Amino acid sequence: MTQDERAKFPHVHRWFHAMSSHPPIRALLEESGTPGGLPSTTTAPAVKQSGAPSDNVILKTPTQLKKEAKKKEKMEKFLQKQDKLKEKTTEKSKAEKKEKKELEVITYDIPTAPGQKKDLSGPMPDSYSPRYVEAAWYSWWEKMGFFRPEYRRSSVSEHNPKGVFMMCIPPPNVTGNLHLGHALTNAVEDSLTRWNRMCGKTTLWNPGCDHAGIATQVVVEKKIWRENGLTRHDIGREKFVQEIWKWKEQKGDRIYHQLRMLGSSLDWDRACFTMDPKLSRSVKEAFVRLHDLGIIYRSVPVNWSCRLNSAISDIEVDKKELAGRTLLSVPGYSEKVEFGVLVSFAYPVEGSGNDV
Repeated sequence: MTQDERAKFPHVHRWFHAMSSHPPIRALLEESGTPGGLPSTTTAPAVKQSGAPSDNVILKTPTQLKKEAKKKEKMEKFLQKQDKLKEKTTEKSKAEKKEKKELEVITYDIPTAPGQKKDLSGPMPDSYSPRYVEAAWYSWWEKMGFFRPEYRRSSVSEHNPKGVFMMCIPPPNVTGNLHLGHALTNAVEDSLTRWNRMCGKTTLWNPGCDHAGIATQVVVEKKIWRENGLTRHDIGREKFVQEIWKWKEQKGDRIYHQLRMLGSSLDWDRACFTMDPKLSRSVKEAFVRLHDLGIIYRSVPVNWSCRLNSAISDIEVDKKELAGRTLLSVPGYSEKVEFGVLVSFAYPVEGSGNDV
């Protein structure tokens, strides 16, 4: 094609030139006898890529080389930015670690007597510190009676047009410590209590703890045996109940301290224990009434513990299936006891000749 003919079809010419520069097509053109493998052209001279083998030359135009240079320049700038960003992130991380270490030592050191209002005259910390914020407040709240339903009222029975909100805490077992589940429950209940108190209602959140029944009995029995080598039968019921109350005073106070550390807005003047005389009478009264109404009744045999000499609930029993007569070790017995058999007893009735 002449120069004028190529000018009429610029796109076709460019396409042909690009295709003919491809090594496989170039080799095919050389085999077909085309001089030099390429038709003559007057386009911009191609430049051989440095480092390419002489028998497999890839030619690039100045425009292509210019684009590659710009691309390389952009990549270098991008890598430089990434390096700077990495350096800033490292410096920021070091600064945060240093700041965290400093935050750990921020405490409230101003001497404040229990029940006295917290001194806020000093400078505040630059950042939040739980130890500083929570210190010295709770005892003052208790002293001021903020958590009592009588607060700003003549008595708890005084009529309040905004309503009444009263709730009893699910009593934690006196034998243990509070865990995360207790903290979650108390946080929700405390939020409800504080909200109703802020709404102007007569509000009471009643604290207390549970004697934990068999669990407490086992713990106290082990304590008495470890210290004195005696059982509850040796010391008698009255003395044993006194030991349980001592245990409650030790462990119950620890639970109440944990509740105070959580900031729970409880009325501690009304704290209850499930073995208090008032609550014991209430439980007995409730059971008698329910029995008289036929709601609770005797049905299946209870689980009797030979070791505790007491009835225990189903959840405190480990069940074991027996295929037949089996001898098992039982606490409190020196020899194994026979299980898995039914024994029939017949007692003769005097003067009747009959058996029962």
